[in-house]
Amino acid sequence: MFPGYRVKMTGMDPNAQYCVLMDISSVDENRYKFQHGEWVIAGRGEPHIPQKFYLHPNSPCTGQQWMKDIVSFHKVKLTNSCRNCGDGKFLVHSMHRYQPRVHIVRTDDVNTLHLQPMSTFAFPQTFFTTVTAYQNGEIARLKISNNPYARGFREDGAKTMKAKSTLTSFTRPVSTSHKRRCSPKTTSPNSTKRVKLDYAPA
Repeated sequence: MFPGYRVKMTGMDPNAQYCVLMDISSVDENRYKFQHGEWVIAGRGEPHIPQKFYLHPNSPCTGQQWMKDIVSFHKVKLTNSCRNCGDGKFLVHSMHRYQPRVHIVRTDDVNTLHLQPMSTFAFPQTFFTTVTAYQNGEIARLKISNNPYARGFREDGAKTMKAKSTLTSFTRPVSTSHKRRCSPKTTSPNSTKRVKLDYAPA
């Protein structure tokens, strides 16, 4: 998923153990198309795909460790192919809108996650539209410059000539929204202490 999703956590108990997860939920029921320089509704979308949670590989970890550095979800991937849906990959429909959500569970045992209260954080500015081809050449160039998986398309790569003619022909769904620091919407059922997240630009 590019740009990558990163968060800064505060307000945790430094000595307690936490697990951090992510899922991706549908924003609405619509399918979209890019027309006249903007995204417009193109009809009713595909049925929602039930999403599994992605457990951050550092889980479980102490609150002190989670708060020490920015927490990155750079290993999360998106796919629109059922045959290509493995660990760390979210299955999504192309030309639909989605919202990444971060979940925090206070526990030191990943096997009891479903039994513990979960705090959920969603940043409205991070919703994105999945595409099979970039609609903006600047986004294509940004990915080529910063995404390690696109190094073959750089000037010193073997695919330089091909890249010049196919800047908008990547096949994986990607995010087209800009990331900004903001206050999240949160839900903290049964929580005795509020946990705060600030979204950090990738």
